[in-house]
Amino acid sequence: MMGFTGKSVYKGLALGPVTVLRKSDIRIQDIRMRRIEISDVEAEMDAVRAAAARAIEELQELYDKALKEVGESGAAVFEAHRMLLEDEEYMGSICDRIRREQMNASYAVAVTGEHFAEIFEGMGDDSMKARAADVKDISNRLIRILEGDSEEDAVIREPSVIVADDLTPSETIQMDKEKILGLVTVHGSVNSHTAILARMMNIPALIGVPVNLEEIHTGMTAVVDGFRGEVIFEPDEETCRLAKEKMEEEREQMWFLQELKGQDSVTLGGKRIHLYANVGNISDVEEALENDAEGIGLFRSEFLYLGRESFPTEEEQFQAFRQAAQRMAEKKVIIRTLDMGADKQADYFNLGKEENPALGYRGIRICLKQPEIFKVQLRAILRAAMYGNISVMYPMITAVEEVLQIFGIVKEVRDELEAEGIPYRCPEQGIMIETPAAAVISDELAQLVDFFSIGTNDLTQYTLAVDRQNERLADFYNPRHKAVLRMIEIVVKNAHRHGKWAGICGELGADPELTEEFVRMGVDELSVAPSMVMRIRKRVRELDI
Repeated sequence: MMGFTGKSVYKGLALGPVTVLRKSDIRIQDIRMRRIEISDVEAEMDAVRAAAARAIEELQELYDKALKEVGESGAAVFEAHRMLLEDEEYMGSICDRIRREQMNASYAVAVTGEHFAEIFEGMGDDSMKARAADVKDISNRLIRILEGDSEEDAVIREPSVIVADDLTPSETIQMDKEKILGLVTVHGSVNSHTAILARMMNIPALIGVPVNLEEIHTGMTAVVDGFRGEVIFEPDEETCRLAKEKMEEEREQMWFLQELKGQDSVTLGGKRIHLYANVGNISDVEEALENDAEGIGLFRSEFLYLGRESFPTEEEQFQAFRQAAQRMAEKKVIIRTLDMGADKQADYFNLGKEENPALGYRGIRICLKQPEIFKVQLRAILRAAMYGNISVMYPMITAVEEVLQIFGIVKEVRDELEAEGIPYRCPEQGIMIETPAAAVISDELAQLVDFFSIGTNDLTQYTLAVDRQNERLADFYNPRHKAVLRMIEIVVKNAHRHGKWAGICGELGADPELTEEFVRMGVDELSVAPSMVMRIRKRVRELDI
């Protein structure tokens, strides 16, 4: 037996033969070694545009296939890829490189794709890192078309556990899902669109598994355990027997979870908890709806700023927020204002290098220091609030004075919209509690705002003085630490004392082992990854509180 651990994408179980997929497609890094100086710049740019048009046709075919197999939320990734091909920043960057450096089209695509991917990969936020795979996928698609290569489907001859270095969304959806027992990849992100597709298809999947693909071959047997985050190759009889028993239990469990769709998240004693979802873009909104989320508890608006070379316009942001609000109908959509800085960087912000970015120029500090950026986003949010149940919350708050300053800027924006005759609505306004300072003075802050949303990731980092991005400190980063839990309880009590509600939007909200404790604390809302909504609902409904 050979056992390896990785990160679980979907918490299921699989047992069966292995199929190892070895990629033969053109890689961005390969093209980087083949720069060719050209004289006909217009011809190269025309070639890129033609390749983009062909790619859009291919993506429409993939979208149609995904729509039939995994529904609208799963198919949304290919719509996102199409939008990237129509994005002026991405395609404009490619053409600019061709014109400026007189390079061949394939090389320009490779360099641009690598640049965009590096931006995403350098971010600590997993949902942002995941976008790197999407950029690579579409860049490889363009290069393949430019180089005249045909698209090859991954061949799976029998139901198998698929093992690969990595998989793109395109490769995943082109597989016959009836023959995919499980997925195991050496690389990847739990928030990538490939991972989202795996969850939508209910496929047990692990990423980041440190397996040497030269030692694994097609025909081996493997057990994939998404609950424990491990894969075992060539398991013995006892391991196989236990896996089969767990798989039968899981089948019964999944049937029960589907029965919970449309049900209230209420304890046996009648205590109601609102279960919302965390999202990063419009396609994630579809996944939230698919998983029966009651609302959006965290819309990470900074996604609109990342992977670009200039600020998104007011209209771009307005359209994104409006679409989310309309798609969710009357369900609440809580937009977090841009949380840039620290691990989320964009060159055009000119934030500069900091010795300790987690404690530096980030979140609301950027907005208060550069209100011209803040106002554009606020205008978009207030305008979009006309189209649904939108709320807004502000990150990285540490003082009452900051909240008052924010409210002053909001008033300026309202006055401007009023003077221009532009329809708007002032939404419910809340703040994120993610610093110990905010937790300690939450009794004062509760008198100013409409709600609290507790960001447990940063609250844990700052409370324990542990950099959550530092792998060497992983053993010291303990979100279940008593100090963190006591701070959450203090915040909830102070919110209720002043008639305000308090929720949790950090990773801790999706921890089933803490659900009972949060309910007993009086937490009103839990915002979790879409895939966790039904599991937490089940846990809530089991509690006799």
